[in-house]
Amino acid sequence: MQILLHSLVAALATLVLGFIWYNPKVFGNAWMTAIGKTEAEMREGSNMALMMFLTFLFSFLVALFMNAVVIHQFGLNSLLQDIPNSADGKKVLMLNDQIIDFEHKFRTFKHGAFHGVIAGVFFALPIIGMGAVYEKRSAKYIFITAGYWILSLAVIGGIVCGWE
Repeated sequence: MQILLHSLVAALATLVLGFIWYNPKVFGNAWMTAIGKTEAEMREGSNMALMMFLTFLFSFLVALFMNAVVIHQFGLNSLLQDIPNSADGKKVLMLNDQIIDFEHKFRTFKHGAFHGVIAGVFFALPIIGMGAVYEKRSAKYIFITAGYWILSLAVIGGIVCGWE
């Protein structure tokens, strides 16, 4: 349940970041120029409620995935699967002790943000860049869009990792 809660908060944070990042006074005008649209063209025929809902939904899915990227303990439960239990249970007890010792290590906003930036630079940037190359978008478009996602993944990573 806690994973869902902090993933919802992280998804909401990306909406707030998007409002700031794509504001005309920040990168909004440059981004619209890079895609060859005006503000009027962007508003024409747009269903803003649907766009915000889908943005939130997709950001929530990203936040759920980021749990596995930034929380090192996320995979520890898999260590307990399919372990043949010795007669005295020593193997399982040993793993339980290690999990308890490791439970709160590296669970900070800073650590999660670091992994979020790494995911942004080495995952989001190349994906955005590849798409932009084929769409014949400018470097400005790539850097504005990737910059938003690098920052968003840092915030998502920080929230999901630091929230215990």
